[in-house]
Amino acid sequence: MKIVHYQFFIKKMKIRILGSGTSTGVPQIGCKCLVCTSIDPKDNRLRASAIIETDDARILIDCGPDFRAQLLHQPFEKIDGVLITHEHYDHVGGLDDLRPFSRFGAVPIYAEKYVADGLRSRMPYCFVDHSYPGVPNIPLQEVIAGQAFMLNETEILPLRVMHGRLPILGYRIGQVGYITDMLTMPEESYEQLAGVDVLVMNALRIASHPTHQNLEQALIAAKRIRAKETYFIHMSHDMGLHAKVEEELPENIHLAFDGQEIYL
Repeated sequence: MKIVHYQFFIKKMKIRILGSGTSTGVPQIGCKCLVCTSIDPKDNRLRASAIIETDDARILIDCGPDFRAQLLHQPFEKIDGVLITHEHYDHVGGLDDLRPFSRFGAVPIYAEKYVADGLRSRMPYCFVDHSYPGVPNIPLQEVIAGQAFMLNETEILPLRVMHGRLPILGYRIGQVGYITDMLTMPEESYEQLAGVDVLVMNALRIASHPTHQNLEQALIAAKRIRAKETYFIHMSHDMGLHAKVEEELPENIHLAFDGQEIYL
């Protein structure tokens, strides 16, 4: 495999896992399984999302329907941009809740073209030329897989991921890779993740799934990427109890949990 080295000059970073769950969340409505009835807070998983803070930027990755709840008890601070992986509701359903953050100025939304087109169709009132009071100030910025861009002085590299047959985006920010909803990834994307210190990546459940990695596939991908530390997200109740699965993982691979903070 050809190794590509990217120059990301970021002195320090912090990742906060806002949600580590899949589209239904955990507990899943109506379910009485061991995970959904667990009293361990690490088994409560809101929809997948994270905030990454660099030297000069506070970046939200995905903005799902749990966004309001996820931010209620966090410091109310400027969000410099939102990176969207794809248009599924569990990743974009909270965009309207960015309204309060518009007090700090525009909150640009970064997405590839087909996702941006879908958001304009789904939420037209947010993207009209002459908006009315109360509408979130969230201008769309189109990005292309493999073409890095700058958010303030922070370099961001969108990279191609396959969600079953749907092409979506993962992101590399400095020494962090963030991948969700992946089933497979092209060779180029593996090369673009070479040398990351922290990898946040999806692992849906134990059994196989037609559009997401299961735990075994995620472990294989993590071993190939070789990050110093890997954290699995986008987990369903079928992943099992956090404490039990965590004990069985390699030393440098973990199940993420809501509210977890990871420092580089």
